[in-house]
Amino acid sequence: MIYAIIGIALVAFIGFVLYQGSGLKSIQIVKTVTIKGSMDDVFDMVKYQKNFPKWSPFLAQDPSQKYEVKGTDGTVGAQYHWDGNKGKDLGFQELVKIDHHKFIGMKCDIQKPFVAKPTFDYHFAQTAGGIEVKQDFKLESGLVDAAFMWLFGAKAEMEKTNQQGLDLLKKAVEN
Repeated sequence: MIYAIIGIALVAFIGFVLYQGSGLKSIQIVKTVTIKGSMDDVFDMVKYQKNFPKWSPFLAQDPSQKYEVKGTDGTVGAQYHWDGNKGKDLGFQELVKIDHHKFIGMKCDIQKPFVAKPTFDYHFAQTAGGIEVKQDFKLESGLVDAAFMWLFGAKAEMEKTNQQGLDLLKKAVEN
């Protein structure tokens, strides 16, 4: 009898986690920052992969991270590779589209600590207060991965990390 109750409770718990996680199969996080600086300075800070260490939230969280730029920096196809957290974080981001002073599209290929292929789109606009940078992050996941993300609060952590990156971008340009 006790095994039946434990079994029912376990199935109910797994069902609940999968149900909650189903809402995270598709994640989109949009963040915006306004930076006091020239359009060239702001745009180039994002376009050139060599500049990413100046505003990378991941490098700020793991200063021992190793990184390398591959390809012709600042052009479509250029990649920023990282290996951090003593080999537990591994992947790269690649420039996939550049529309001068308007848009930069990047895709990521994360191999560790989990497999994921998020995208980052950056939109740039001149405003009275400075250069507005809008970051549009998207991630598609399977149900099991989404359930684990829900269970461990990954979306909130992603939002925090993305905001940290934009704050560091602002600081890198303005200082």
